[in-house]
Amino acid sequence: MYDAIVLAGGAATRLGGAAKPQLKVGGRTLLDRAVAAVHDADRVVVVGPVQAVARQSVERPVLFCQEDPPGGGPVAAIAAGLAHTEADVLVVLAADLPGVAPAVPLLVAALPTSGVALLLDASGRANYLAAAWRRASLQDALTALGEPAGASVRALAGSAAQVYVADQDGWARDCDTREDLADARSRREDPDE
Repeated sequence: MYDAIVLAGGAATRLGGAAKPQLKVGGRTLLDRAVAAVHDADRVVVVGPVQAVARQSVERPVLFCQEDPPGGGPVAAIAAGLAHTEADVLVVLAADLPGVAPAVPLLVAALPTSGVALLLDASGRANYLAAAWRRASLQDALTALGEPAGASVRALAGSAAQVYVADQDGWARDCDTREDLADARSRREDPDE
């Protein structure tokens, strides 16, 4: 089994400062979709402001925490979430990946005995926020990096052994802009509210 860390903070500057995790795709919020993608996790930690999560998205209560300092970036958020997990396997997801659910079991299955499994798109670009980590590897990477606030996730993963899972259907497409959001909505059959 695994624990999950869902990153749901950030300023969403390219979306005009909107509360991005609460934007809807296919009638469900981005956060609900991310939490549902890890529905079988032993523990789900959402790093960001406390916000609504649909009950049908997860079987257990979701724990919320905040990175220090708030707005310290994704590595600081991962470090904050890690403190609330226990499993040897950790799935790390950004909350703005509405189609990521099929990738989660593949990432967990591909995870080596040490290191990180990352989703790799057709252009060869790794998504560092669609990943499965070994706990010890993540702890070591955070220690090697030093101060997490403002650090890049690419640098965090750079010190760990990496394996890649092919993104077979654009699972790691994020929703950073209005255009991205419109594209994600156009690919979902259920209506947006």
